[in-house]
Amino acid sequence: MSTLHQIQLLVREGCHLCQAARATVAEVTGRLNMEFSELDIDQHPELLAKHHEEVPVLLINGEVRDFWHIDAQRLERLLSS
Repeated sequence: MSTLHQIQLLVREGCHLCQAARATVAEVTGRLNMEFSELDIDQHPELLAKHHEEVPVLLINGEVRDFWHIDAQRLERLLSS
């Protein structure tokens, strides 16, 4: 795939939605031979203030593309464009 994306998942410790999002993002990025990073917002006060009620938050190239529930099909479309 020639399109490069910076994929980041914002999470919090003990978040059950974050666990499900992590699995979805890992599955899709693995299938597309891409990588993603995670960031625990509890360690970053500015992100915690901004996203504390939205986690998990999916950022693609620095832009919020999804939060709470990450849809695998939507994510694959976003990463394939």
